[in-house]
Amino acid sequence: TGSVSLECLGNSLLITLSAEYFEDKYLSFFVVDQSGTAWELDEAMASQCGYRVTYRNWGNIKFRASALSCHSRLEKDVFIVTIQIKTSHHPDMRNATTHLKSASCYYGPWSQRELVCESNYMEVSVRREVPQTVKDFIQGEPEDWNLAFPEAKAGEVSIWQIVFHQPEEKKALLVSDAWSAGYGLNTTDTRVLLRVPYTAEQTQLVEDQGITFSAVRSSIFYKQGWMILMVDTTVSCPVDGVDYTNKTITWTVPKYTHLLSAGATSFKDVLVEAGVDLHKLSAEEMASRKYVFSNDLNEITMKIPIGAEGGYYKTSVSNGQHGAKYTINLFLEHQWQDNRWGITKHTIIKEIETPFEKVEIDITNNSNVSMRLMNVTVGTFLPDVEVVNVTIEGTTVSVLEAVQHGYLTNEVTYPNGSKAYVIQVSLDARSIKKEYMRPDMRGYTLNVTLTFITHPTRETFTVPVITVSAVKDAVLPSATGFCDGKNLHLIITHGNVDQNWLPFISDWHLTSEAAQKYNYSLRDNGTHLAISVPFLSSHVNYEDFNISGIKASLHLTLKDGINLANRRDFSISCVFSPSELIQCLPSGTVVITAVKLVGVADLDTSLLVLRDRRCKPSLVTEKTATFKFNVNTCGTSRKFNSTTITYENDVLYFRPGNDTPIYQLKFVCWYAIKQTVDIQYESKKNPPPSIKPGFGSLNLSLKLFKEKSFSEPYQESEYPVVKYLREALYFEVELLQPKDERLELHLDDCWATNSQSQDKLPQWPLLINGCENSEDSYRTVFHEVNCSLRVKFPQHLKRFEMRMFTFVQGTTLLQE
Repeated sequence: TGSVSLECLGNSLLITLSAEYFEDKYLSFFVVDQSGTAWELDEAMASQCGYRVTYRNWGNIKFRASALSCHSRLEKDVFIVTIQIKTSHHPDMRNATTHLKSASCYYGPWSQRELVCESNYMEVSVRREVPQTVKDFIQGEPEDWNLAFPEAKAGEVSIWQIVFHQPEEKKALLVSDAWSAGYGLNTTDTRVLLRVPYTAEQTQLVEDQGITFSAVRSSIFYKQGWMILMVDTTVSCPVDGVDYTNKTITWTVPKYTHLLSAGATSFKDVLVEAGVDLHKLSAEEMASRKYVFSNDLNEITMKIPIGAEGGYYKTSVSNGQHGAKYTINLFLEHQWQDNRWGITKHTIIKEIETPFEKVEIDITNNSNVSMRLMNVTVGTFLPDVEVVNVTIEGTTVSVLEAVQHGYLTNEVTYPNGSKAYVIQVSLDARSIKKEYMRPDMRGYTLNVTLTFITHPTRETFTVPVITVSAVKDAVLPSATGFCDGKNLHLIITHGNVDQNWLPFISDWHLTSEAAQKYNYSLRDNGTHLAISVPFLSSHVNYEDFNISGIKASLHLTLKDGINLANRRDFSISCVFSPSELIQCLPSGTVVITAVKLVGVADLDTSLLVLRDRRCKPSLVTEKTATFKFNVNTCGTSRKFNSTTITYENDVLYFRPGNDTPIYQLKFVCWYAIKQTVDIQYESKKNPPPSIKPGFGSLNLSLKLFKEKSFSEPYQESEYPVVKYLREALYFEVELLQPKDERLELHLDDCWATNSQSQDKLPQWPLLINGCENSEDSYRTVFHEVNCSLRVKFPQHLKRFEMRMFTFVQGTTLLQE
C-alpha cells in the first residue's frame, strides 16, 4: 500500500513507513523466520541480527535489514526478508492492526570479503572454501585437536568457536556463549558471518590516520571431517572523522586501514560511490545539492552544507532552551583489490547529527483592537513540536482547559511543513493586565507561558509570551472642587486607568489613617474619591493675603501605585474671609493665626512674634502660628470712639540681626461700648425638691474611654496613653455611692494640669460652672447617657469629649 514502500538497495532492504499514515500511532516491529514465527524486534536483537529502525522526528520511519540478517532466507543470489508491523492508538497495543510485508532482493556477485558499518552494529562476511571430506576417515581424539590448535577446547561437543584477539590476550567463546554475549554468528553455503554491536565487550577503539575506529580482531574456527578451518573475521568501522566548520559537515574516511589491510602489499581501487539513505548519487546530483566529494590517494572526503537537500532539521532541547539539529544519513561504498583478500567491499552508513544550535522564537502581535481581541502568533516551529500546556497567572492548564479561561490556541501549518501557534484572547479577559501608558492610551499585557513537547523524544521546553497592545481607550480621572467657610473640597471621578493610583499631597501619602490623624475627610465609594481638608491645616498652601481675603489652595497628585510616578495633578483654590484667622473673645482674649505665604520659603513660623517680641505663638505648625493673648498685653494699642473700642497689634517676622520685619500681619478687634441685647424668657414653676442641697464628699470615678461609643475604657496596664494633638479624648464621670435613683450627677468645674496634682499650676479649665470653656479653641462636647447593661442609672453618669492639647510657654513644651 502507499503507507509502506520497499526498496532493494545493494546488500540491504529499505522499508519506509509514511509519516501521514503512521502519525499519532504506536508501532511495534516483528521479523518472521522461515518457519513463519514472528519475533518482536528490540534494540538488542536489532544490533545482533542486522536490523536498524530510525524515527525521523517529522518524516518517515525507516527500517533497514541486512541481506545476511538472522531471519532472512537466501536462495542463490536472492535474499528474502519478511516483517510484520503492528499499529495501535494505545500504548498497550490493544486493537492493533497488522501489516505483513515481504520482499525478495537480488544481490550479487558477492565479494571475497564484505564489511558493513551500520549505525548500531558492525558486520563482516567472508567467502569460505570448503574442501571435500576424505572417505572412511576416522576423526581423531579430542586431545589431537588440542595439539594441533590450542584455541579449540578439548571435549566440547560444539564444532564452532570464535577467538577474539586482544593486545594482551586471546579469548575463545563457544557459539552459544557468543550469542549470549550479543554477537551474531552465521554461515551460509558459501560464507561465514560475524556481527558485532558497538557496545560488545571485545570491541576496541583504535586510531588510524588520525581517525578513531571501533574494531574487533577475531577468528572463527570450525571442524569439517578431519579438518579445522579458520576464517579471519576482523572488522573495523570509523566512529568519528566528522567536523563542523563554516556551516559545513566534513566527513573523512581513510581508504586502507591497518587492521583491514594487514598482510597485503598492493592495493587498487575498484569502485568508490557515495549517497544519502543508501541511494547512490551521481556527480551531477551531488553538485546540484552543493555536496563536495573527493577521492584522494589515502582518504575519501564528503562535504555537506548544513541544511542541504538530503538531510533534515529536528527540534532539540538543551538546558530548557529551544534549538535544532541538522541530521543526514550518508553512506559510502568503497571496493578495493589487494594481493591478500582479492576484492573487499566496505559499506559505511553514517548517521550524522550536528551540535545543538539555539533557535530564537518569534512572537508577533497581530491584535485586532477594533474587535477587542488579542491575537499573538508564536513560532515558527518544526513539525515535531506540539504545544501541550498554557500557564495563566501561575496556574498551568492544558490547551483544552485554557479555553475555559478564554484562551484559544490554534495551529497554523505552512507549505514547507513548519508550523506556528496562534493565541487568541479577549482584551477584557480577567488575566489581561491593563495599565495606563500615556494620555488616552492603555496598555493591555498578555503574559502567559506555553509548554511544548517534541516528538518522538518527548523533550519539553517553555516559551514565555509577553506582549503589549496599545489601545486608545483610556479614561483619565477628573475632578471638581469647591470650598465652604472652613474647608477645601476635591471630588475626583475615577476613570478606567487609576485603579492602583494613590493620592498624595506633596510627598505625603493620604491614607485613611493619615486623614483621620489630621482630621481630614477621605471617602471612596468606587466611582468617586472625596477629600476635604480644613482651611487651617499643614497641607494647605497660602498664596496671597490682603484685606479682602486670603487665597488658599490644596494640591493633590495621583501617583502610580507601583513606581510612584506622577500620573495626574488636581488643585482647588479659594479665597477665605480674614475673620477665619482671628477671634475676638468677649473676655478680652484674642486668638490670631498667622499663615506662611508660598513666596516666603525661608520663614520659620516658630519665630513669629507680636509687637512685644516676648509674645510668641502658643501653637506652631509648618505653615501657621497661633497666638493667644489678652488685649491689654503684647504691645496691643487701643483707640476709642463713641461706640467702640479698637485694639490693634501686628504679627511680625524679623531676620536675625535686622530690626526691619519682612513679614507683617496687622489685625484689629472692635468691641462695642454700649450694647443692648433682647432676651426672651418665661418663668416655670419648679416642683419642690425632695432633697435639699448641701455640701459633702461623694464616691466618684473618672475614666478615659477608647472611642466615642464609651464601650471600652483604658485599663491600668495601658497607661500612660499616647495621643496626638487635637485627637479626641472621651471621659466618663460616674457616681458610685450612694446608689439612689433620685440623685442626679451635675459637673460644676473640671480642669486639666500637667501633673498628677490637681492643685498645681498651670491649669486649663475644661468646664466652668457646668458649661464648656468659651475661651477654648476646641470646646468640650457633652454626650448623652442612656440605659444599658452597664448603666442602670443614666442620671449618675456624665460623659464629655475634649481635644488633646499640651501646655506651652512660648515655643517650649511644659512637662512635669
